[in-house]
Amino acid sequence: MLKRPRVFLMAGGGTGGHVIPLLAVARALEKRGHEVFFVGTRQGMEAKLVPAEGFPIEWVEVGALKRVGLWRRLRTLVELPAGVVRCLALLRRRGTDAVLSLGGYAAGPPVLAALLRRIPVVVMEPNAMPGFTNRKIARWVARALVSFEETARWFPPGRCELTGLPVREEFFRLPPKPPGPEFTVLITGGSRGAQSLNRAAQESWPLFRGAEFPVRLIHQAGAAQAAELHKAFAGTGLRGEVVAFLDDMPAAFAEADLVVCRSGAGAVAELAAAGKPSILVPFPFAADDHQLRNAQALERTGAARIILDRELTGRRLFEEIAALQRDREELVRMGERARKLARPDAARRAAEILEEVAEEAA
Repeated sequence: MLKRPRVFLMAGGGTGGHVIPLLAVARALEKRGHEVFFVGTRQGMEAKLVPAEGFPIEWVEVGALKRVGLWRRLRTLVELPAGVVRCLALLRRRGTDAVLSLGGYAAGPPVLAALLRRIPVVVMEPNAMPGFTNRKIARWVARALVSFEETARWFPPGRCELTGLPVREEFFRLPPKPPGPEFTVLITGGSRGAQSLNRAAQESWPLFRGAEFPVRLIHQAGAAQAAELHKAFAGTGLRGEVVAFLDDMPAAFAEADLVVCRSGAGAVAELAAAGKPSILVPFPFAADDHQLRNAQALERTGAARIILDRELTGRRLFEEIAALQRDREELVRMGERARKLARPDAARRAAEILEEVAEEAA
């Protein structure tokens, strides 16, 4: 048993895929009597999601280093030392016992500060190929929580555990959706949307309008294109909605007969937890093509179908959805296969490991 409640820092941000798993672990730690706070940027999804869950968040100014222009890269390198200094003060002021990092540029300053102060860092690496930050700090981490066995080769021997990616409990509680008279499709390109998915969805609307089956489309389009698409969709006569962001994604999953989405680690873990059949469109520029690898893992089990981004058109999207709508028994089987891939204890196990490393360092 721990002698006292501990203080844990959650590091990672930018997208919902970085933040949502950290929130799942934060809730598990809170239930065990610990104090949790986040560090992130005001521009990332953490600025919206973390306060909504009631957790405190401290701000740092730092940008990306990968897939950005030279000016943005230079500015990030200038901002990084100031961010590390701020995080050093935060760690001391809050009496932080351990840090959990999911990577991403927002994780850089708090992780570097923790390593400088010899505070244990646990990294969560959901992809087969570790991200930039996790690769750089691999030799110094206390533990690495991975989703693929091959990821272990990037970390020192004996420090990896196959835990899977934490997913909100609400996804695991979703019951199978029985077939109904209306076929509901959830289309989402993630918290910021996906331009190719948005384009293909819009191209498919005339085909769905002429389809022989009633359909309802729920489309998370991202802030950049949502207003334009919402206006265009309103004139189609189709049932459904186009929104910038879905605040309650488990509720949207509950309504869906089929999910069309990217295949990032977070999306794949949520599909498995909810037991949802899916059409996956891997992001073609993902580092080391990890989204394609994730999608192929689901396809091999029969839980998903794949459409490559370069092959995605409105007609192809419509035809794949229509084929699955006609084969409801296959849809049920796909959902069952997806559910078998779920790891319901990932958040609890991550919380236990954080407790262990904090106790070892005390």
